[in-house]
Amino acid sequence: MTEQESIRQSRSIYYASGIVSICGIIFEVLFGALGSYILGDGVKQYTLTISLFLTGMGIGAYVSEKMTNHLIASFIWIEYGIGLVGGFSAMLLFGVTAYLPDGTDALFLYSVTLFVGTLTGVELPILIRKASEIGVSLQKSAAKVLFSDYAGGLVGGLLFLFLLRPYFGLVKTSFLVALINVTVALWIVFRFKKELKRFMLHAASGVVLLLILIAGALFGEEAAFHFEQKLYHDPIVLSEQTAYQQIILTREQGDTRLYLDGQLQFSSSDEHRYHELLVHPVMSAATRHNDVLVLGGGDGLAVRELLKYEDLGKVTLVDLDPAMTEKARTNHLLTELNEGSLDDSRVKVVNDDAFQFLEVADRLYDVIIVDLPDPNNESLNKLYTQEFYSLIRNHLQPDGASMIQATSPVFAPEVYWTIDKTIQETGLKTENLHADIPSFGGWGFILASRKPVQLSQLSIMDDTRYLTTDMLPGLAQFGKDEDALIEDENGHPMTLKPNTLIRPNLIEVYEKSWRYY
Repeated sequence: MTEQESIRQSRSIYYASGIVSICGIIFEVLFGALGSYILGDGVKQYTLTISLFLTGMGIGAYVSEKMTNHLIASFIWIEYGIGLVGGFSAMLLFGVTAYLPDGTDALFLYSVTLFVGTLTGVELPILIRKASEIGVSLQKSAAKVLFSDYAGGLVGGLLFLFLLRPYFGLVKTSFLVALINVTVALWIVFRFKKELKRFMLHAASGVVLLLILIAGALFGEEAAFHFEQKLYHDPIVLSEQTAYQQIILTREQGDTRLYLDGQLQFSSSDEHRYHELLVHPVMSAATRHNDVLVLGGGDGLAVRELLKYEDLGKVTLVDLDPAMTEKARTNHLLTELNEGSLDDSRVKVVNDDAFQFLEVADRLYDVIIVDLPDPNNESLNKLYTQEFYSLIRNHLQPDGASMIQATSPVFAPEVYWTIDKTIQETGLKTENLHADIPSFGGWGFILASRKPVQLSQLSIMDDTRYLTTDMLPGLAQFGKDEDALIEDENGHPMTLKPNTLIRPNLIEVYEKSWRYY
């Protein structure tokens, strides 16, 4: 081999190591995102998948010690294996979730993560050894390959975060990254064809796999959509992966339902019950309605109820996802329900994180309505902490009031009363309300203000379909199995602890409470 050819081959190895490292980190965070979406609790799933992936890499590095011959051929088949398994991982996970028993999806995801991690761990030692064979010193080859690996990891993470996940979604991303793995392998096939005893077999296998993955990239989302449809009772009419969440709209016999990351947000058949209780008691409790803040509620349904008040000044709606608020303005199924509320001149939409918005806000509000998804992951948990409710307190007018959706006191009483305890820790006074929402079950709300609120003094407007003034005292009565006296497994009273940023105990409590629902 000439010196020039040796230089070309060593460069090929360094380039290959950088590219496959990009693919490896993308698969690693992709598996975490899949686990977060399918299995819930993002912190837990990212922790497990990253740990398993790194463990697999360790196993792969150990296995690579036994591989001393046919290094290029080994690398090629490793890339083919990563491409095949990684490429179909997301699509098949939806199928496993839809058709196989509970728990199988987690086993499948963790097994794939460990397998791909193991193959990824074999890559670098092989490339380092091959670079050393070509004539580069072992120390120099290891340094260059590892540099390509670590730099590629950064590039891969940024690509997934800002390009692949928001614009291609999870399923198509898995196929696109797999195509890169296989393309790199084919490039190495032709670069080192003189060393390969079965060049045609390696090349033909790569081409066939490339075609299979291209077909997957073109039609895999359709198959995943079919699998995902099995997870929902009604036909899916809209499915979109945004930069922040998966938005699903279903429609069946006049009933429209919105799901965010698989969690039901409303059913058009009974959403009026939820939104009337969310809005009208707090509007009655507040002295003025000049300046109203809605945190969450990007569907525009809470704002619809607010616009019924003639003395309403202005409404600021803060929702993280611009895709959600845009659909609330343009999708006919949503505009029929919210009556075009987000286009009203009194309404200002701000796409921002609710916590960050309150941290920099410089005004006080007469009414603050918190209509956020349940605290089932770390990013949502911070919106149920003592620090967050302190921000709400600090932005309430002295005679203002806030209403907070607080999940179900029937299915998750410990969660509901922990939220109540957390709010009280800020010095706010609370009143507890709940109602039967058929699509949800029994659902809880917490009315909070600087001064105690007397429910008997509240008056509900006439323009409602469900809620009346006379109902309010009854909605404040809780059954024995959902009241504030929470008992442990031995029947002893439990001491509820407030949820804080430093001690986010609500996630574990939430997961435990909803495990069987």
